[in-house]
Formats: sequence, structure tokens, C-alpha cells
Amino acid sequence: MPAARDSLLEAAGAALSARPWPSVRMVDVAAAAGVSRQTLYNEFGGKAGLGRALVRREADRYLDGVDRALSTPAQAAERLAAVAEWTVRAARAHPLVRALLTGSWDAGLPAAGRRAPGPGELARDVRDRAAAALAPGEGPQRCELAVRLALSYVVAPGEEPGPGELRRLLSAPNRTAGAR
Repeated sequence: MPAARDSLLEAAGAALSARPWPSVRMVDVAAAAGVSRQTLYNEFGGKAGLGRALVRREADRYLDGVDRALSTPAQAAERLAAVAEWTVRAARAHPLVRALLTGSWDAGLPAAGRRAPGPGELARDVRDRAAAALAPGEGPQRCELAVRLALSYVVAPGEEPGPGELRRLLSAPNRTAGAR
């Protein structure tokens, strides 16, 4: 029942945006999705399963955004800047994405469980996607820099750099420790 599953995840996401996860009731999620509670339990097994599926969906949505940023017809530095910008925007707009990227789970969010990717795994996924999307030699190290730069703005919010500044930082030539 893919349609029921999607409707239930949408309803659960809407409920979570309105109140903390411990206050989300399965009966309300099922009613909002237009299905029975039994359908919800058949699909997810219970509230913990629904929470895990919601977390996985947010991780997938984040990575879909990374793929969109990497697939634009632009220079490598511009695409990597777009990945960094997307990371900051997604984390600020979606508490589950923020938790996935930082590993900091608020009590108002569903428990991640072992199935949710951790921050390191997500960063590696982004790096690997960049390596596949960009020309050889352009991707992995600079993409890792882009993600780590973006995560610094997620963990310690401040004034965000403009797109031009991110592009400048990411396109700067590699420097050795001894170079001045």
C-alpha cells in the first residue's frame, strides 16, 4: 500500500511539525491520512516503526536535495556551494534533518534507532555522490569541505555567507601547510 504509506508519513510529518513526537497520537495520524489505525499498525508495526520511517524519509529527502544541487549545469565549485547552501537550509527548516546531520536528538523528535544514518554516514554519502557527479579530481575533498563548512553553520548558527563567498572558498586552490 504505497499510497497509504506515503499518506501516513505525510500525516506524521505534519503532526510532528505541530507538536513533539511523544504527543503525536497514532489515532490522529491515521485519521489525518484517511486510513484506519489497523492500516497504520500493519504498515509500520507501531509508533516506533512510524518514527523510524519518518526519519529515513527525511534522510532520503535531504540526499535527494544534494543530488539536485550536484546535477545542475554549473562549475564544480558552484555545485558544491549549492550543496552547502542546501545543507544549511534543510537543517534549519527540518528538525529531523538537523538531528541527522548533527547527531543531536531532541526529546521532541522520534528516536532514530539503528536504521537512521549518523552524521558521518551522511557526510560520506554526500562526498561519494559528489565524487560520482563531478569530474575526477574535482569532487571528494572539496565536497567534504563544503559539507563540513555547512555543518559548522548548522551546529553554531551565525550570519550565513553569501553564495559568492562559498563559491570563492570552495574554488580556492589547494594550499599546503607551509605555503604563504
